Amino acid sequence: MKIFGIVSCNIHVNFTNYGSALQSWALCRSVGNMGYVAKLVDYCPKMMEDRDIKNPMKHMWDTDVNSRRNLDLSLPAIRVNYHKFDTFYNQRFKKTAKTYFCKNFNDIVSDEHIDGFICGSDTIFCIDEWNGFEDAYFAEYPCMKGGYAVSYAASFGDAHFDDATYKLLDQKLNNFKALGIRENKMIPYVKEHTSLPVFRTIDPTLLLEVKDYEEITAQKIEKNKYLLLYARRYNKKMFEYAERLAAQNGWKIVDISLRAENEGKHRMAYDAGVEEFLSLVRHSEFVVTNSFHGIIFAAQFRRPFVAFSRESGDSKIAEILGLFGLSDRLLITGEESFEVNVDYEVVHSRIAEARIESLNFLKMELDNCAAL
Repeated sequence: MKIFGIVSCNIHVNFTNYGSALQSWALCRSVGNMGYVAKLVDYCPKMMEDRDIKNPMKHMWDTDVNSRRNLDLSLPAIRVNYHKFDTFYNQRFKKTAKTYFCKNFNDIVSDEHIDGFICGSDTIFCIDEWNGFEDAYFAEYPCMKGGYAVSYAASFGDAHFDDATYKLLDQKLNNFKALGIRENKMIPYVKEHTSLPVFRTIDPTLLLEVKDYEEITAQKIEKNKYLLLYARRYNKKMFEYAERLAAQNGWKIVDISLRAENEGKHRMAYDAGVEEFLSLVRHSEFVVTNSFHGIIFAAQFRRPFVAFSRESGDSKIAEILGLFGLSDRLLITGEESFEVNVDYEVVHSRIAEARIESLNFLKMELDNCAAL
């Protein structure tokens, strides 16, 4: 059977990310469901080579004193969380036997018998996040350029290109045999500047149904009713909104964020592993988040939610809400009105339609590689 290397941001990041782990797991699962072998590539991007998971301050975006103080307070939870993620990657995946860097990446084909590469999902095309073009994410290594590589649900995020970087982008996109792009925003440009098949493809976490996630979801953790507050970046208005809503309904707040100063008034849960995160979403009364994948799993588990604006994340958040037909649930101030009840039959029918198209794209590209 053909073996496909899954290349994305997941293991080697400054802060663990439920979405990064679960999109990789879902893509591997989807490839396996099509009769091929998916192998998660343990790849360390250049900018992560000097990271220290026990002290992520060096690569932290936030520079204000309070955010950094909260990071220090969160270090015990960060370390527990890291070990849970490490277990998830080692137990839930077929993974490469060793870690690959820029210096040894071209050994991977002979080491792991890789037949083709799938780059994605996540914001692998966002040059702002990776201090430029990350070679593995653009299939730039000779073994990828000279072989078979496609992107699946690759995202540009809120990347900023100028004339020089647009020219480089055009060159690097042509390393692929086909391009699956997660958001519509850049698709017209990509179609104009490449001769490749280009499709909009949904995030891999939406390729699977909720029953697939139930297999890895932890048992119910909280006995009392709670609101889940999941923040990828601190947003004062979002936290205030969550506290108002919880108080109005008599719910406690389970808080997955680096805002450790909330200990005492919130039940802090940054130490939750992937399986525990799924459980916390599934059993919540309401989800308040500025996470792209927080939105997705609220929808997967049919939980009421609102999403808040987030620096560097607004484009992808707006697009996923548009796909669900729930654009009114993107809040800026927390004072906006929106339809309280979600018709999840309609939402899931929209997801199912998009799922068929994306699975067809993925299977077509895997089959094309297998036919070579």
